[in-house]
Order: sequence, then C-alpha cells, then structure tokens
Amino acid sequence: MFFLSFATNAQQQSAKINSEFYQNPIFAGDYPDPSIIRDGEEYYIVHSSFNYYPGLLIWSSKDLLNWKPVTHALKKSVGSVWAPDLVKYNNTFYIYFPANETNYVVWADAINGPWSEPIDLKIGNIDPGHFVDENGNRYLYFSNGNYVPLSKDGLSVAGDGKHVYDGWKIPKDWSIECFCMEGPKIVKHGEYYYLTVAEGGTAGPATSHMVISARSKSPLGPWENSPYNPIIRTNESSEKWWSKGHATLIDDSNGKWWMVFHGYEKDFYNMGRQTLLQPLEWTSDGWYKTPESIKTQEPIKKPAGQSIKNNFSLSDSFLSAELKPQWQFFDEYNENRFKLTENGIVIKGKGNNIGDSSPLLCTPSNHSYTAQVEVTIEGSATAGLILFYDSKLYTGIAADKENVLAILRSWQFSTQKGINKRHLFLRLEKKEQLVNMFYSSDGKEWVKIENSAEVSSFNHNVLSGFMSLRLGLSAVGEGQVTFKNFVYKPEK
Repeated sequence: MFFLSFATNAQQQSAKINSEFYQNPIFAGDYPDPSIIRDGEEYYIVHSSFNYYPGLLIWSSKDLLNWKPVTHALKKSVGSVWAPDLVKYNNTFYIYFPANETNYVVWADAINGPWSEPIDLKIGNIDPGHFVDENGNRYLYFSNGNYVPLSKDGLSVAGDGKHVYDGWKIPKDWSIECFCMEGPKIVKHGEYYYLTVAEGGTAGPATSHMVISARSKSPLGPWENSPYNPIIRTNESSEKWWSKGHATLIDDSNGKWWMVFHGYEKDFYNMGRQTLLQPLEWTSDGWYKTPESIKTQEPIKKPAGQSIKNNFSLSDSFLSAELKPQWQFFDEYNENRFKLTENGIVIKGKGNNIGDSSPLLCTPSNHSYTAQVEVTIEGSATAGLILFYDSKLYTGIAADKENVLAILRSWQFSTQKGINKRHLFLRLEKKEQLVNMFYSSDGKEWVKIENSAEVSSFNHNVLSGFMSLRLGLSAVGEGQVTFKNFVYKPEK
C-alpha cells in the first residue's frame, strides 16, 4: 500500500498529521479539474490526465487531506483526457470524460477495478457532469449549459440535448481570459439542486478563473444564480493562488461541507494547477458560500477524519513487480515496451528525439528538488533524465554510448565528448526555476556540465496545452536503457 503526502517543505509545519490545521494544496503539483465523491467514510478523487498514460489515477482518503493511489482507470490511449466526472450509482462506479472531440465513459463494479475499456458516447462538448433525478433518470450536463439524457445503464446517450443554463454574467471591467463556462457539477442539498460551474478561463490573468453557483428545485432548471457569486475567485495577482476554479462540492461524514478546486501557484505556474480544499457554509436562505474568515493561502482548520500516515516517495528502485502509480508514459501505454527486472526497469528506445520517445514521467510536488538515476545503455540508445513539458519542449541531461549530452529547450548537443561509458549516473538539481545538470561514473563523484536551464516559461500561458513541467526518463533510438535507483529528494 502506498501513501502520498503532497506537502511542500514550507507546508510541512502546518500540514502535520494530527495537527489542528492544514495548508493548501492538498495535491501539490499538476492535479487539475478534481472530481470527488464520498462513499461512506471513504473519499475518492480523480483528475484530468491529459496525454499521460495509464490515465485517470483514482486516489482514496479518509480525511480529505492524506491520499493514497488506488488504480488507473484508463490504459487505452484515446487522446488528451480532460475534466472527468467520478460517479457512484447503483453500486457501480463510472468516470465520464472528454477526449478526442467526443466523450467517453469507463465503469467498474469496485473502485479498484477492473475498469472497462472506454466506451464512446458519440457526443461532443467538454466537461461532462453526471446527475440523477428523483425518478432515477440519468443525465449529463456539459460546459455549454446543455444536458442530455443517458440510458439506464449510463453507457450511452439516449436523446437530444437541451439548453437550460447561460451562466453568471461577469462584470465587463474584470480582467479575465474568456467567459468559458466549464466543469458543471450538480449536488442536492435540502429542497434544492445546486449547479456549480467555472467561468473566466482556466488560465490567462491571475483573476480569470472563478467558481459560480446556481440553484433550482429541479435538476433540469430553470436555474437561479447565487447572490454570493463568485463563490471563490482570485482578486489580485499578489495572492499566492491564481485562477482558482473548477470546483466540486462534497459533504464529509460529519455533515460538514467542503469544496475541492484547483489553482496555479504564483511564481510556479509551470507546476500546473494544484488541488485545493476549503470549507463551505450554508446560509439561512439556502445558499452556500465560503466563510469570510477563510483564506486559501492561510492555515485552515482540518476536517475530522481518520488520518493516514504517509510513507510514499517519488523515489523508485524499479525493483517491484509492477510499475508504481506515480509513473505515466507520454502519449501511449505499451506494456511490450518496458519490463521490470531484478536490475531495474528496461525501456526500449523509441523515436529520433525525446519529443517522440514517449518518456516515462512523474509529477514533482516541490519547488526545488534533486533527482538522479542510474542508467545502463545498450545498442545505439540514448538515456535521458529530463524535465518535459510536451513533445516540442523539454530540457535535461542525456547520455549515449560515447557522450554526455545537454538538452536546452529541445536543442540537444554533446557537451562532454568521448566519455565512452554505457553505465552512468545522471542528476538534475532544480532550484526554483534554475536547473543544473550533472553526471557521474560511480554515483559518488559528480561532474557539473557547463549547461544550465531556466524553466519558468515552460507553462500553459506561454505554450498552451494545459501541461506542466514533469520529471522523467527517456529512452531514444535503437537499443534499450535500464533505469535503476531513481532518487527524488525535496530541497528547501
């Protein structure tokens, strides 16, 4: 069983288990578009997984703060997977998600699977939100304010869509990216259904994204917008958390209500959208809002629940029988391409450069860290320890059978020639946005190469794509690379 603590160094004082308070984020690093459910006293959450496979990693928790990975629900590549919706209905679990200009569903009888192959619902639009009316009829809302009926089993669309919601009008003088209504989620509380959406654009200005609420006595509308809108919004670029939005409501096992949502961290935009948690309160006239005393960046009184001791790290010897859940390949998951052995993970080379090599990646959760790995090169393969944004932009250090190579903004060249070593150690040292690169012949004496990188611009506002700067391993060309003793060490 693996447990994962996402607290950064600066957060550890206030995020200690059994402490009275916690500090956002609850998932540090790129964990956007959270969709959460409660099943008894257990919580489950899933996020957008984009082009990383296996995708749709489900996590579980008993206190909303400490999470352990359960399983990946998606192994077949269907494109870039955006804002999913995790559902439990009639003792079956479902995840609805958009990808490749359509929408899919996967389902399972148990949260840990096995999960079905993705089923194409053959309908466009994005950000499906599942709900059920009082008669057991099932529907999906989409980001355009339409809903469509579903079949009783939830595995196909059963009719045409109907438009019922136009969102909340954003004041003209606010600085936003776009109106861009997204992420509809519906819950029932008392006599009302509550529709929660995001507006303002998920990136762009710090003040763009926001959480909007509306209610109706029918899940099919008409919808009345909340007088407390926007429920959550970044008001100034001086705040720690930017573009806060895309929320899901959840009641805990003690009857208290919370909101999970995402936001970019000021000065660390390239970490992607991180998962945040805040309490909600209900007003006497039946609306929800955030307590005035709550600030996203300040310590918040923790929810009640059974705390879980965390003992998980991104470090990996690659000696286990299965690939650990933090690892994902970019663009494809091919079980025939890698093998876990007693000497580490063997990955066959692919492509002519890192961008088309489908590197194996994980999500760093710290501003500063050191990562290193031991590599053995066979044939004409090139081994890399990299920071990867997408197939066009990446940086890091690599080695072939003769040379050590630097990669700067996808420009790769020999920086130490004639090393003539097939067995080497590679290291990246990231200090906030500065990356230094090292190699070693024995894992003890390290040589810094002359090349360093600055990576603050590796982010969506510059490059689009909604990606983040991920850390990983690449095997390029003819041959194969054995990776062993991957060590990730957070730095202050």
